[in-house]
Amino acid sequence: MKIQVKVKVNSRTEEVSQEDNIFTVKVNKPPREGKANQAVIKLLAKHFEVHKSQVRILGGVKSKNKIIEIVGR
Repeated sequence: MKIQVKVKVNSRTEEVSQEDNIFTVKVNKPPREGKANQAVIKLLAKHFEVHKSQVRILGGVKSKNKIIEIVGR
């Protein structure tokens, strides 16, 4: 399954919300050294109840708008 994700970094809370076909992921990590991307993967894995290795960033690694693939869903 592929989803569109909009990431908000340095947030006070960590949460996943959905509006139409776009997921908004708020993480409290900074966008440095891949920390925010790792937090996004961890949060989405928890949200979809899959292992972190089943969540991959296909596009937008350095962007706030990403395409994420969740394997096994």
